[in-house]
Amino acid sequence: MRLTFPGNIWQIPVMKAALLPDRGVVKVAGPDARKFLNGLVTADMGKVTPVHPAFAALLTPQGKIMVDFIVTEVADGSFLLDCPRAVAATLVERLAFYKLRAKVTLDNQSGGVVAIWDGADVFRPAPGHGGSYYSDPRLPELGLRCPLPAPPADIAATFGAELVDAADYEAHRIALGVPAGGLDFAYGEAFPHEADMDQLNGIDFQKGCFVGQEVVSRMEHRGTARSRVVPVALGEAAPASGSAVTADGRPMGVMGSAAGRRALALLRLDRVEEALAAGASLQAGGVALKLVKPAWARFAFPGDAARNSEAAL
Repeated sequence: MRLTFPGNIWQIPVMKAALLPDRGVVKVAGPDARKFLNGLVTADMGKVTPVHPAFAALLTPQGKIMVDFIVTEVADGSFLLDCPRAVAATLVERLAFYKLRAKVTLDNQSGGVVAIWDGADVFRPAPGHGGSYYSDPRLPELGLRCPLPAPPADIAATFGAELVDAADYEAHRIALGVPAGGLDFAYGEAFPHEADMDQLNGIDFQKGCFVGQEVVSRMEHRGTARSRVVPVALGEAAPASGSAVTADGRPMGVMGSAAGRRALALLRLDRVEEALAAGASLQAGGVALKLVKPAWARFAFPGDAARNSEAAL
């Protein structure tokens, strides 16, 4: 948490809290719940506890994201999967497909999730909190998550946070460059690397088998992920989601979600690198775009080579 000192008064930034009505919760319970999920999802479920949640996904056998979610353990040993509400039923259906004789129960409890940020990252769930809140495992700056049924105002009051609109959280997410499924990439079409899950703690490459593992591991070791969701700065009002991104008329990718003068776009980074090296600029719907490298990015970013060369002069 950052402190400022104007005059003689210390000021602590006010935390924000927002109900995210587009999020749902799927509960997986039963004596086989951990083992069952561990054989399916991209996270190592052996590491998931009430104080150590994980970012994960259930993939297709071809390695594409079916549903991504945050998973945490609760006090009774069951697991909550914080996922997009629009695909919660799909997640339950697909997990049921794999259930066979496993002793698990699946319950779609979709009713929204509250996010708390701007200083909430200094809070750490205490042992025995029962899964009532959990850290966002993607980035510390994303803060905490609280599944309902507690009223959003009560959750905000618990943390001393200001209750704001969901759009404020979306602007925060977009400014951090964190993709959202269904907005910045399409379920059933994108690989985890394209959605930056390898950068945001969403894949455990050391764990045992999971659905789609062979394809994902091959992409990791061969470095074949050419497309990724990346942040862009806008010269003016954002073009519509799905608008084509081009450079000198050549297709580079598509626009995703936007807030103010910041947006996310799914781009072919090799093509973007070539275009920038040739002096071309990116645009979508007549709006100029400028790539913004997020602090968490460990992959080769377009323009890195040029920046490194300039720094060496």
